Amino acid sequence: MDLLFDLIGTALRLYSFALIAYILMSWFPGARESSIGSFLTRICEPYLEPFRKIIPPLGMIDISPIVAILVLNFASEGLYVLDGMF
Repeated sequence: MDLLFDLIGTALRLYSFALIAYILMSWFPGARESSIGSFLTRICEPYLEPFRKIIPPLGMIDISPIVAILVLNFASEGLYVLDGMF
């Protein structure tokens, strides 16, 4: 059971890093059109889309990715709590 929780926790952390990289790519023109950018778009946009529908942008700033990363971190912390119970 510990191995399962560790694998899921690691996957959540890696996905958080992928989200951060995807967000940072928006600062560089043309970065999302690269092969890495298109890969990150395919794996990150389906997760970010529901947050963007719920949370409107504040002017030019989209805070929905921050909320999405916080949700992943809460899920990861929840796994560690569950891991301690079993």
